[in-house]
Amino acid sequence: MKLWILGSGSSGNAILIECDETRILIDCGFGTRILAGRLKTIGVDPKSIDACLVTHEHTDHVKGAGGAARRWGWDVYATKGTAKARELAKTTSLHTFKPGDTLEFAGMTVLTTAIPHDAREPAGFVVTSRSTGARAGLFYDIGHVSRAIANACASLDILVLESNYDEDMLINGPYPRWLQARIASRVGHLSNRDAGVFARATVTRDVNHVVLAHLSEQNNSPRVALTSMRGALARTKFRGTITAAKQDAVVGPFVPNEKRAEKPLQYALF
Repeated sequence: MKLWILGSGSSGNAILIECDETRILIDCGFGTRILAGRLKTIGVDPKSIDACLVTHEHTDHVKGAGGAARRWGWDVYATKGTAKARELAKTTSLHTFKPGDTLEFAGMTVLTTAIPHDAREPAGFVVTSRSTGARAGLFYDIGHVSRAIANACASLDILVLESNYDEDMLINGPYPRWLQARIASRVGHLSNRDAGVFARATVTRDVNHVVLAHLSEQNNSPRVALTSMRGALARTKFRGTITAAKQDAVVGPFVPNEKRAEKPLQYALF
């Protein structure tokens, strides 16, 4: 298993996961030109991607999915609620699932899980490699950690978890009160503090990577988010890497390893 963050934030999200010869994309919140450029930095042909799984219909997650599927022949998987997005209207290879279903691919299985977010029928995913059993959990755009998410995240090797905002920065930032309330609600986004509380309760010595996703550009920073998570995981058995995903850079690969986590790299974009 290899996992790359192709970009994560309010301007677009996309995560590439490879297990043996199978490649899937989680979300496609970038246009085809930008996505092709980011894949090129890691030597991946867009046509080699088998499918795109969409978490929900918000533009920063679905913007390029329909166009990419038509251009490169991808299958697209979404819940019935997400499938109503106008960006997916002309997608001929669109498959729907219910949260809780397991999706089967040649090199991996994907457990889908309902997530608490203000979207029609959002979902998070746990990807398991068929050949190695390595597991990666991907949960962002979640207002809180539900019991279903907590159960799905047991026994992971890689955890991609939202760490969207710092509470003080949100309260004292430029957003109007109604938007602050929406972000901090139980169907909004996950704060640095709540991400740390969940990681501390969930992450074990077997987790090689914790990747902080969907950082707010206005109400957070990589330094603040990383400091918060490092504090939360201090004096625990976790010995892996903690990395903040970036909006405009490719970060990875994140690779499960029994003894020592591989240090992720950041790829410059041209």
